[in-house]
Amino acid sequence: MTSTIPFPLREPQQNDTPQAFQPNLNVNLICPDCRVTPPQIVEEFASGDLVCGDCGLVLGDRIIDTRSEWRTFANDEGDDPSRVGAAANPLLDGNQLDTVISRRDGGTGAAKDLNKVHGRATAMKGERNLVQSYKDIGAMCDSISLSKIVSDTAKQLYKRVEDEKLLRGKSSDAIIAACIFIACRQEKVGRTFREICALTRVPKKEIGRCYKSLQAKLQTNTSIMNSEDLMSRFCSNLLLPKHVQKAGVDLVKRAKELGTLAGKSPISVAAACIYLVSYLYRVPKTTRDIAHVAGVSEVTIKSAYKSLYAERENLIDIEALRAKPSGDGLSFEDLALP
Repeated sequence: MTSTIPFPLREPQQNDTPQAFQPNLNVNLICPDCRVTPPQIVEEFASGDLVCGDCGLVLGDRIIDTRSEWRTFANDEGDDPSRVGAAANPLLDGNQLDTVISRRDGGTGAAKDLNKVHGRATAMKGERNLVQSYKDIGAMCDSISLSKIVSDTAKQLYKRVEDEKLLRGKSSDAIIAACIFIACRQEKVGRTFREICALTRVPKKEIGRCYKSLQAKLQTNTSIMNSEDLMSRFCSNLLLPKHVQKAGVDLVKRAKELGTLAGKSPISVAAACIYLVSYLYRVPKTTRDIAHVAGVSEVTIKSAYKSLYAERENLIDIEALRAKPSGDGLSFEDLALP
């Protein structure tokens, strides 16, 4: 009795059945004159010819060059020599390779009218709304000097909200305001609710509702705004020197360590610290000026300043500040009484 060995044979078994004839469908390009294999076929883009590299026979002419050019032949001025159209916008749907009629002609104005009619006929309503919303987001971000990465993040958030229909019934302005605010938090750019309200002219409650809803549905990681992030911008708007700004940031960090202003908002903490260091370095700023820049009331600044003034000796190392070139003659007597 023989047992079957569960291993493949060393030599493959011979198949005696004849194989069916199959044509060779591979396309081989070869010179009909010299018939050298493999062929050496050269594309001469300067003359537009396809030439055999062995015998010099011209195999084809007027070949199409698909590469980019080093110059542009467009009527309008431009520095993009590519002939494949504009770069695709990932924020828009579709292939984005539609034909565009130029608005420039010999001065008759017919091309401008054709461009307008063609745009209305081909553009989709939803895409037009997206493009307009993107323009609004870009203009708003530019008006308060936000970086391009914040603008792009806000646009991506808005597109996701529109695609997934996350905020049905909410106005477009409120959604844009919430997207800008979330983008600022994600990129750690300090912007307050009051600044976003003044920018978009949307009520604070409406922005808050959209913000909380988006934060729950998108599950975005939004960092908490720090007083240090606001300090540089507030000091710059108040025309305070660099060393005063640095002292204010150090004071904020020290106050957090000691818990002097626990429970206060980051805006009021930054405003109170600016008020203290401005008087300490003899460049005093009134509570009205600071309140106008920070967007908080004067009473809030004075209330936080009382806590800082009571703990001034623990918060500020006056001897270390005097040792610096900018701290000559500093004294607690220069501070304003609460």
